[in-house]
Amino acid sequence: MKVRLARPEDAEALAHVHVETWRDTYAGILPDRVLLGMSKRREQGGWSGAVLRGERIYVSETEDRGITGFGSCGTNRIRNMPCGAEVYTLYVLPDHQGRGHGKALFLRMLGELSARHYESVLVWVLRDNPARFFYEAQGGERLAEREEHLWGASVPQVAYRWSLPRPDRV
Repeated sequence: MKVRLARPEDAEALAHVHVETWRDTYAGILPDRVLLGMSKRREQGGWSGAVLRGERIYVSETEDRGITGFGSCGTNRIRNMPCGAEVYTLYVLPDHQGRGHGKALFLRMLGELSARHYESVLVWVLRDNPARFFYEAQGGERLAEREEHLWGASVPQVAYRWSLPRPDRV
């Protein structure tokens, strides 16, 4: 397995991973109509645009299966939070979870953000998402909670925080 920056031709695979992981992970958490209404074609357009805009999207891939997961990161989108950076997404196909793909992607993004001189990073995760245990196992400190109203449902979320090493002190 290797991790690399996404390329424009990866958009279809990104869309596949996005839709499959949401349908697997969020069943029973998000409304069924949201998950059933997801479209790989629509997601492909969104991911294609993100790659072309230069967003930092990393993919994990294997020789035999191609792209098995991806993650994206950048500047924290919520200004009143005490972290400069954020991991926006981290999705790994269900049959590749628990094999190091998520950890490799996560560590690559933390390295990217540290190299860009961010001092800390946060991740928002749905409170009922079992992936929160992954973030806890990676040493994330519970920072905040919020409740968003999305798709006519209340969606509780938890933020985890990590301090990043400064590249000049590593």
